[in-house]
Amino acid sequence: MNIDFTVAVPTYNGEKRLPELLERLKNQINTENLTWEIIIVDNNSTDNTAKLVKSYQENWQFPYQLKYLLETKQGAAHARKLAVAQAKGKFIGFLDDDNYPESNWVANAYIFGEKYPQAGAFASQIHPNWEVNPPDNFQRITPFLAITERGDMPLLYDPKANLLPPSAGLVIRQQAWLESVPETQILIGRVGGNMLAGEDLEMLAYIQKAGWEIWYNPEMEIYHQIPQWRLQRDYLIPFFRGIGLSRYVTRMARIKPWMRPFLSLAYMVNDLKRVILHLIKYRWQVKSELVAACELELFVNSFISPFYLWKRGYLK
Repeated sequence: MNIDFTVAVPTYNGEKRLPELLERLKNQINTENLTWEIIIVDNNSTDNTAKLVKSYQENWQFPYQLKYLLETKQGAAHARKLAVAQAKGKFIGFLDDDNYPESNWVANAYIFGEKYPQAGAFASQIHPNWEVNPPDNFQRITPFLAITERGDMPLLYDPKANLLPPSAGLVIRQQAWLESVPETQILIGRVGGNMLAGEDLEMLAYIQKAGWEIWYNPEMEIYHQIPQWRLQRDYLIPFFRGIGLSRYVTRMARIKPWMRPFLSLAYMVNDLKRVILHLIKYRWQVKSELVAACELELFVNSFISPFYLWKRGYLK
């Protein structure tokens, strides 16, 4: 039986983060007239995530179900694919285990999806909840940390702008996924030391290419928990390297195959220009200034992305 809405939570070792999220979901308001469910997708955790969810299930006294699924193939793309396959909702709202929604998130997501029938996906307004304050110039790179504050009015993502939202707090129309997203994606997510990112952008690019609209809905608000270690150089430099190296896939997903060689060359010329201009502007600051170093890592690895992916067999 199909229902109105599915909340899907891919998690890896989320034992300590899931309780707060589940409490937030238990306290959703204005859902009395909705049929919905919660699916926890355990992406092969090594902690007590399974036991935690089971303990919640044993004491669950709500009209909406709490389900547990295990996806042993590591990678966010695999976890989302399983969630879509098992979801009964017309809409599937993805929350990471460190995304804490406002109490009206489910209701506002459903209302928006019904209001915009051509919306294949629509993104939340994502506020940061910093464990420690970031550097003053950190706003230059905050969008890459799944922070999306684009005002208080709905916005349609223009396909020509090459800009798409992150998967945190993203709602997918199940029909759009099933019609648009291939069985196997090139990017699967950060796995086992591999920092290649962009599996969410690849998925959205397929949906947009198929003619569905992608929206930003500011009335769906979530708070992204960002611990101190995610502001450290040891995390951020590999993080931005992975974003850059995956860019050929996310850029080309919407492009017709015969056009890719020409546009790839144009992107490479632009990336090289950005590297040169960045070095001219910041010079030796890239060694000591974290934000400048992250930006340079992004530009350099965006330039080499097609070579890297081809050499390692991603572009078969």
